Amino acid sequence: MRGDVIIVEEHHRAAATAIVERVIDRVRTVGRRYTVTVAGESGSGKSEMGTALKEEFEARGVSAVVLGQDDYFVLPPKSNDRRRREDISWVGTQEVRLDLLDSHLKAAREGAGSITKPEVIYDEDRSVDEEVSLDGIQVVIAEGTYTTTLHEADLHVFIDRDYHATLEARKRRNREKFDPFIEEVLEKEHRIISAHKARADIVISADYSVES
Repeated sequence: MRGDVIIVEEHHRAAATAIVERVIDRVRTVGRRYTVTVAGESGSGKSEMGTALKEEFEARGVSAVVLGQDDYFVLPPKSNDRRRREDISWVGTQEVRLDLLDSHLKAAREGAGSITKPEVIYDEDRSVDEEVSLDGIQVVIAEGTYTTTLHEADLHVFIDRDYHATLEARKRRNREKFDPFIEEVLEKEHRIISAHKARADIVISADYSVES
């Protein structure tokens, strides 16, 4: 998403190193592109972990690209917020074109040379088409709240930090107006996303230690 703020810190890098060490041999021998998802609640560090994983893979000579779920929302951010305020039942997986994101992971696994994906321009509250070249790419990482539900992933990573623990990180992102309604949304998202943890192959705990 254009205008997004990503701050990669040492704990993200340490977790990324631990994860890549576990899978690097498989990535190099699988014989096709390897796909990874990073999921968790708002502010848990998904974008940062996606970036840290990309950098760690590339430090080992494995090229990678990150796809952000935020680009795949049905409505752009400000419009989506209005829709939620009109009807909070809109909050959930139906807000996101998960089928499209999954199809892009599938295309990557099958050797596509490029994909055409949406890209959100946050300040303008709109999306445009963006062509992403996959030439030479060995790992595709999809990060976002609901990405553990995607089927076309070789590895699902889940960050186990709830919205209470992520308050400061969300403030640093400076993308949300903090009001009671936002907290209601985060509570609803928490109930949905926490149920996805059981599907994960790797869980990153609240202190960013890496668990299987």
